[in-house]
Amino acid sequence: MSDPNFASGAIWAGDNLDVMRGMNSTCVDLIYLDPPFNSNRHYEAPIGSKAAGAAFKDAWTLDDVDVCEHGELAERNPAAYAVIEAARQAHGKGMQSYLVFMAVRLLEMQRILKPTGSIYLHCDPTASHYLKLLMDGIFGYAAHRCEITWKRTNTHNDSRHSFAKVADVILFYAMPEATFNPIYEPHSAEYVAKFYRHDDGDGRGPYQHDNMASPNPRPLMTYDWKGYPPPAKGWRYQVRRMTELDMQGRIHYPTHPDGSPDHSKRPRLKRYLREQKGAVIGNVWTDIRPLSHASKEKTGYPTQKPLALLDRIIKASSNPGDMVLDPFCGCATTLVAADRLQRQWAGIDLSPLAIKLVNDRITEDRGLWGGPTALDTPPQRTDLGQLPSYRTHRHRLYGEQEGICAGCDTHFPFRVMEVDHILPRSRGGTDHPDNLQLLCSGCNRSKGGKTMAEWRASQT
Repeated sequence: MSDPNFASGAIWAGDNLDVMRGMNSTCVDLIYLDPPFNSNRHYEAPIGSKAAGAAFKDAWTLDDVDVCEHGELAERNPAAYAVIEAARQAHGKGMQSYLVFMAVRLLEMQRILKPTGSIYLHCDPTASHYLKLLMDGIFGYAAHRCEITWKRTNTHNDSRHSFAKVADVILFYAMPEATFNPIYEPHSAEYVAKFYRHDDGDGRGPYQHDNMASPNPRPLMTYDWKGYPPPAKGWRYQVRRMTELDMQGRIHYPTHPDGSPDHSKRPRLKRYLREQKGAVIGNVWTDIRPLSHASKEKTGYPTQKPLALLDRIIKASSNPGDMVLDPFCGCATTLVAADRLQRQWAGIDLSPLAIKLVNDRITEDRGLWGGPTALDTPPQRTDLGQLPSYRTHRHRLYGEQEGICAGCDTHFPFRVMEVDHILPRSRGGTDHPDNLQLLCSGCNRSKGGKTMAEWRASQT
């Protein structure tokens, strides 16, 4: 694992693909993303809201760059390529374009996520089943922990031809040693009334009577206790622990109606409600309400999620000090929740408005603070060590490519060939040998600052 090559509080305005390509490998503990869903809708924040000016079109059409990037996936990740091809056959070119967009970004997220990290992808049923297959191909099906269903709204009366669509899907993937802190839900009022019926009025709250007999025979525990004979298998506790519980008032002694000890019955342990955890929360979440128009959290951002949702995810899959990344940070809910929970955080969004929103929202929490670090250029990787000049690979590449230009597939003499970055350094590329190729001088000038996929698309 490597350290992040960016500071906590960094927010980039720009394409998250370029930014993530510049991040060190295995440096992020938790990724939450709420990307476009391929919903074929146009989203826009209302005028006068905190997020006024935020807008995006969630519709996708296949272009030449998508085709070239899809072709490159055939080598980088055959499983992802096959899923996208199947989606094209089953759904159409729009879904193919959307999944290509997601695949190249998920590959970078897989690279920057720590071996102990987790990722939560928030989507809806429009593409959730395709995204599940895509993530299986990229992260490995064994990394799939569960599919969370979040009820985000109430039913609508306009659902005449189907059951009302009221839930989103959150795909949760994690590495084998990933952090997971179980979240417990409080006991229901019915459960408390049924099982915690006793209260001594001493401020410790309601309790239930629990068995003090040992579940297994223990000869050393077969002692008389205050006139009460031992159970057949002995007491659960040793004498010293029984004495401590007695001094703490944690033992209930049965009595006759006149108040005298009833030695025909057995003492019981007082187990207090406040000491008992509730049931572990399952993968169907109905207890986190969507934001209402009157909510103090509401910024007007079209797809804003409640802080309680991110609070749960961050608590479950990270610890204080861990790095949390939201590559589609929008109105910055993830970043605000991470900041409140003493996590490090970073975000990326196409709109510079995200920087303003996170600054405004965290300022409301903290008062005066330094504000986020606004950036518009990708970070430069520091996890590859001191690499030699990329030009020193010219002879090696000429031999590996057998003198053939990677652009026009034509053989040229050595003097005509130039070393090129497949992914330009301005887009997060490095001098690593895997990112280098030889182009003839003509192709190199034509390619310029484009990625190889973009350049090939421009040649069609």
